[in-house]
Amino acid sequence: MGDSRLIQGRYRLLDLIGRGGMGEVWRARDESLGRHVAVKCLKPLNPHHDQSFTRVLRERFRREARVAAALQHRGVTVVHDFGESDGVLYLVMELLDGRNLSQLLEDNEQRPLPVGDVVDIAEQVASALAYCHQQGIVHRDLKPANIMRLTDGTVKICDFGIARLGADIGFTSRLTGTGIAMGTPHYMSPEQISGSEVDQRSDLYSFGCVLYELATGAPPFDLGDAWAILIGHRDTPPRPPRAQRAEVPEYLEKVILDLLAKLPEQRPNDARELGRRITMGRTTPLYVPTVVTPRPELPLSEPVSREVRLPSWTRGMTTGHKAAGAGLRTTPPDAGAGLTGEWIARPATGHVAESAPESPSAPPPEALKALAGRHNAGLSLGRLGRWAEAGEVHRAVAAERGHLLGPDHPDTLASRYELGFTFSRTGHAAEALREYTHVARARERALGADHADTLAARQEMAYVLGQLGRHFDAHQVYTSVLAARERTMGPDHPDTLRCRHNLAFNLSRLGRLEDSYRMACEVAAARARVLGTGHPDTLVTRYEVAYALGQLGRWQEALQTYGEVAEARARALGPDHADTLAARYEIGISLGRLGRSADALKLYRDLIDDRTRVHGPAHPETLRARHGLGVNLGRLGRWEEALAESRDVCAIRERVLGPDHPDTLVSRREVAVGLGWLGRWADALTEYRRVAAARERVLGPDHPDTLASRNDEAHCLEQLGRNAEAVELYRRVAVLRQGRASGGH
Repeated sequence: MGDSRLIQGRYRLLDLIGRGGMGEVWRARDESLGRHVAVKCLKPLNPHHDQSFTRVLRERFRREARVAAALQHRGVTVVHDFGESDGVLYLVMELLDGRNLSQLLEDNEQRPLPVGDVVDIAEQVASALAYCHQQGIVHRDLKPANIMRLTDGTVKICDFGIARLGADIGFTSRLTGTGIAMGTPHYMSPEQISGSEVDQRSDLYSFGCVLYELATGAPPFDLGDAWAILIGHRDTPPRPPRAQRAEVPEYLEKVILDLLAKLPEQRPNDARELGRRITMGRTTPLYVPTVVTPRPELPLSEPVSREVRLPSWTRGMTTGHKAAGAGLRTTPPDAGAGLTGEWIARPATGHVAESAPESPSAPPPEALKALAGRHNAGLSLGRLGRWAEAGEVHRAVAAERGHLLGPDHPDTLASRYELGFTFSRTGHAAEALREYTHVARARERALGADHADTLAARQEMAYVLGQLGRHFDAHQVYTSVLAARERTMGPDHPDTLRCRHNLAFNLSRLGRLEDSYRMACEVAAARARVLGTGHPDTLVTRYEVAYALGQLGRWQEALQTYGEVAEARARALGPDHADTLAARYEIGISLGRLGRSADALKLYRDLIDDRTRVHGPAHPETLRARHGLGVNLGRLGRWEEALAESRDVCAIRERVLGPDHPDTLVSRREVAVGLGWLGRWADALTEYRRVAAARERVLGPDHPDTLASRNDEAHCLEQLGRNAEAVELYRRVAVLRQGRASGGH
């Protein structure tokens, strides 16, 4: 290239920034356009090749370089130009500001990357691969060094199509003298190793190796000898990532192991499917289906497979739906200040076992087997957060099981129990209560009042009673269930502590704030003693302690406790875990209540960015953070901005969650608040009335949230000078509250 270090009179080479098996990469300046670029100089052509071979090779290079230059995707490095200078083939590419994944792992001392980073990288690379594979281009040498993460978080794949060019040129020929396929052994697919034809599924295998290394800190077959590595790829099942790093989510482990299938046809079909699976796993609320204790074994007409079930002691050792932000939440009276979750739902776990009695009148085993499959399909829909569809499945299966087995058969009751769960998660608390009440009574007749399955159904009854605002009734049920759990399981059993946890929160809704705080502290101490201070269940109760402190007006203490929970969760679960982000949300609420709205505003902006990155812009928890942002804009007097934010969030919630969802109604109320502060009381009245009508329709006319909305409506009427109407509405609300109080006690 001469002493001038100038290529083709245009690209001036400045600094060597990388060297590898195929050549060198230079930082250069494009003298024509005055911009900095990266120039990859491939190794010189072999002088021993004859001229015809060299001519074919140059033509192949031009064709491949044109294809690479035609790729237009934010996840693929842009190729600006290509050519030949003094026998050296070169490509001119965008200059990237960041680190490749190999460097990131080195920076992290070969420790695995945070789970949130792994998922983010996986999603971005899957998108880029899907685009390139659609263009018919296979990378063939996907590895950490060929994937860059830029300083702004963007992930880009480098060297698309270049690996094949290198092979053509001859310095990465297919076989060495020993017969070992050249390339990067740690990331080669079995079909590459065998010398077979490869397609896009080979890239998926290599990417699975990359993800495995990011998630665990080492490639799947990290052996010292190249032969051993290749044999590992070909013959050895990889060790599951969660066996090395427990916080890797189950869905991510399954994605990685499916990518590492030995046969191409056993991997995901394409990168688009891979992207869908990653997104679905990332955005799915934590849910594990219910375990129902199996009835006594009956003779089987034929063997039916059973899922292995954990002992009951381990049931429900999860964070609960509140901390994970996965459950529906009843709106507090002061919803404008932001929401916290209220209940820790019952533990949800494994599949329901099926069996069929052997008798002449028994239903056909094939029919029962089919129903078992449909039941488990309903559970899977629930895991994905598709509650309405899950409910339809469980409703149909419950009806068919009732017809075949009888209304009180354990399998029929199991389906009705799950139907109740879907009702409670779609805002239909009254229907959920009906199902749980039936199941609880039937199980009590068949199994006894103290049986674990009976108590599970009764505890769910208490949960939905709380959703309905019937907190005194919920208190009575919780108290009764707690006494039975303490008697049969002991005071420190996880199910007992879970019931006490829920009871503590329900006490706060009854106005017994000191009792709620004291019981939450006791449960937190017991869980720390039994499970450990860093266990998710311990942290979720400390989270509840912080909530109780807030209810008592002790916001400075609440802020400190939420902060400690957030730090502990970040250490144990990672900074992007849903529970960690939930605690950060509550920190924002505490800051707002302490008058530190500017600090809250900054926290919510950061949280919105993180929620959007982890869950997406339309996820309910992203919208919850945006709601908090709008509230604090209002507190700072920035009402035009607050109104615009509230309207935007309300529109998205209505589209995503439905017009009557509690979160949608909270946003609509916030719209009304903003309109009122801007003096637009007639418009505010319209919104307040829409909220009140929806809550009355869904929750009933005497629910506390409905009554709070009617009070909002009356206040608005006062502002409009319609005092007689306001007085009449205040009177109606007072009568309904008095009737509710006398009826509840």
